[in-house]
Amino acid sequence: MRKQLQLRITPQENAQDHLLLGKCAQAAGVAPNRITGIRRIRESIDARSRQVMIQLMVEVIVDEAYTPENYTTPEIIDVRNAKPVLIAGAGPAGLFAAIRLIELGLKPVILERGKDVRNRRRDLAAINKLGEVNPESNYCYGEGGAGTYSDGKLYTRSTKRGDVQRILDIFTRFGADMAINYQAHPHIGTNKLPQIISAMRQYIEDCGGEVHFNTKLTQILYKDGQLTGIACTDGQKHLASALILATGHSARDIFEMLHGMGLEVEAKPFALGVRIEHPQELIDSIQYKCDIRGDLLPAASYSLVHQAMGRGVFSFCMCPGGIIAPASTSPGEVVVNGWSPSKRNNPYANSGMVVSVGNDDFKAYARFGPLAGMHYQAEVEQKAFAAGGGQLKAPAQRVTDFIRNKVSTTLPNCSYYPGLTSYDLREVLPSEVHLRLREGLEAFGQKMRGYVTEEAVLVGVESRTSTPVRIPRNVTLQHPQLKGLYPCGEGAGYAGGIMSAAMDGERCAEAIASVMSA
Repeated sequence: MRKQLQLRITPQENAQDHLLLGKCAQAAGVAPNRITGIRRIRESIDARSRQVMIQLMVEVIVDEAYTPENYTTPEIIDVRNAKPVLIAGAGPAGLFAAIRLIELGLKPVILERGKDVRNRRRDLAAINKLGEVNPESNYCYGEGGAGTYSDGKLYTRSTKRGDVQRILDIFTRFGADMAINYQAHPHIGTNKLPQIISAMRQYIEDCGGEVHFNTKLTQILYKDGQLTGIACTDGQKHLASALILATGHSARDIFEMLHGMGLEVEAKPFALGVRIEHPQELIDSIQYKCDIRGDLLPAASYSLVHQAMGRGVFSFCMCPGGIIAPASTSPGEVVVNGWSPSKRNNPYANSGMVVSVGNDDFKAYARFGPLAGMHYQAEVEQKAFAAGGGQLKAPAQRVTDFIRNKVSTTLPNCSYYPGLTSYDLREVLPSEVHLRLREGLEAFGQKMRGYVTEEAVLVGVESRTSTPVRIPRNVTLQHPQLKGLYPCGEGAGYAGGIMSAAMDGERCAEAIASVMSA
């Protein structure tokens, strides 16, 4: 017999097996010794009252044998001699597209401009320690894309775009903790993602797929409106009738190439602002209403939104126990992002704090046509670089000083490794952003007492929240002007994170298989 139960329990009861067993037995109306297994289905934290509680949905197995689920790597499918499909980009969209293509009997050929995970680490060290950016290998480019070193959050609102559980299952099959299957806000952690991404690549290659690193797409080849292949920096031409374009939200050269070819691209609204960082203990005390969090609760997070002068101001990619990272993709710009290790045990909490921007803000860049938002974004990043003083130092300001329109005389300690430079962020951020950001922060200080504090620092700029360009596609997911070109994932404007990008990659793979089998 199996029963589903909805429990409201303390963190202690959730953490200790014998206490959880007792609560399940009581709720199921059976003796504890009759329960042979407990399977967690959904787990979330309720911190609305002073006593933090765990909301837990479980399936209880009574009076029957139970074997816990144990995921194994998917079976090898030989596609060495199958029809090839090109994939530009080895981020979540590209990798999950490749795995789905293998399942559908097609051969993925991935072309990635950056390096594999191991060699990519050296370039990240140079960014952090020396302030040197390799334009082809950084926090955004390389095996796993931006997702590898951008925290590993696995929640999404895009459930209509694909099978969320399937994506989670695939992650667990390649080494992710099975807890991601039931957590309300699943998270892998930047320290664990590289091994998982490498395991996915190994599987793709074991099945006969190809993965080429240091291979940048430079030209799309076509004839009579049909894609025939691509040319790359390795000097080779890779021929195929289908290309999944999954190059990510920062591939400005790809947007320029498409526009130069006369292929339609569209300006897309995005969000721009800063990273805000607090001591994690402060966020814990605000959210959990306690002096010391203890070991039974995770580092606290938050989600904030406010309407300021007709636009949204909101927290983005909140990283409890995390680190602010330099996410620039070219010299002469400062871009910041955030990530957390799996244990979320760093002493700081950071989050993007951003404002929506759109076509009305891009008018000064109208000469760039649909790439106007991209150039607006780039200019802000270049201002941040100049304000920081070089070597990727970021302009920063205490939250209280930003609200008072005052340059900070000192700055608090911060996790951003290249370092901070005290600066008036109003000189970096466009007025449509900093005016609303100020109002939003004041409102958030009312919602979360203690959030606006001298201990909190704003670090500029958080500008790569999403792509500033959308690459259109029709009902078959192909570009309306070029058959065989499948714009995909974040870079094409159809995803906003690891999960939605992975699902979009699968959708494109299935669309290609449908055409090739017709």
